[in-house]
Amino acid sequence: MNGPVVVGVDGSPSALAAVDAATREASLCGAELRVVHAFLWPAMHAPPGSSPLGPPTGALYETVERIVADAVDRGRSQAAGLHVSHAVIAGEASTVLCAQSRTAQLIVLGHRGSGGFAELLLGSTAVHLSAHAHCPVMVVRGRPDPAGPVLVAVDGSPQGQPAIAFGFSEAALRGTDLIALHAWSTWTDHGEHALGHPVELVGDVDRLRQEEEQALTEALSGHRDQYPGVTVRPHLVRGRTRPALIEASKGAQLMVVGARGHGGFTGLLLGSVSQAALHHAHCPVTVVRSDL
Repeated sequence: MNGPVVVGVDGSPSALAAVDAATREASLCGAELRVVHAFLWPAMHAPPGSSPLGPPTGALYETVERIVADAVDRGRSQAAGLHVSHAVIAGEASTVLCAQSRTAQLIVLGHRGSGGFAELLLGSTAVHLSAHAHCPVMVVRGRPDPAGPVLVAVDGSPQGQPAIAFGFSEAALRGTDLIALHAWSTWTDHGEHALGHPVELVGDVDRLRQEEEQALTEALSGHRDQYPGVTVRPHLVRGRTRPALIEASKGAQLMVVGARGHGGFTGLLLGSVSQAALHHAHCPVTVVRSDL
């Protein structure tokens, strides 16, 4: 997709970090950087007036103008020649950004904010946006290793392929390795044998491990051909997916996880793994829906 990289800003330090990440993304893929501020009266603690921002010389107007101008200047100062546009849009953060995602190739957010973005990761807004945006959503958090690899979660399902494709693309753009992590477990790993069930034979565990390894290989095979210059490091882990991914994120510069797409229950759409990554990863997280 050739749309812009959109970054949501509100003047917070976290949003400025998101501008940095979005600027890098836009520069790497040759895209426009679009700075967006979502303006919501209740969040700004201001009464409604004839203009969403009040009079052109009002303090509220000047505050919003400064927030957007600072973000635009920050992006331009980091990438000479980068095309940077901006917009101030009345509305709630997730609604505004969902609308922007229709023409964007990536939405970038800070993990904490103020004003219209204050609840972005504290409630359901981030889950909603990651599950319903029309493009991948990156949440900038943690302390990424700038020389580290891109980490992608592989579950072996067809629905996970868009996330794998995005991970390969990011690794190629960034000139770094790709760690493809696939976690697997048996029912004995969860303590069921303590309830009187028999423990599997060692041969059964070995066979299961081989099957999971084959599933990981097959999930990566087509993408390896498309990105021959990317060094792939498959990582098969026996254990639970969430702690394995969060631990692996300590040395990564970006984590990529999948989401199942539209449906009736937002929390189920995103999945517990993706939600855990958004809240606990040690590096930025990009959520890629399965139906993008």
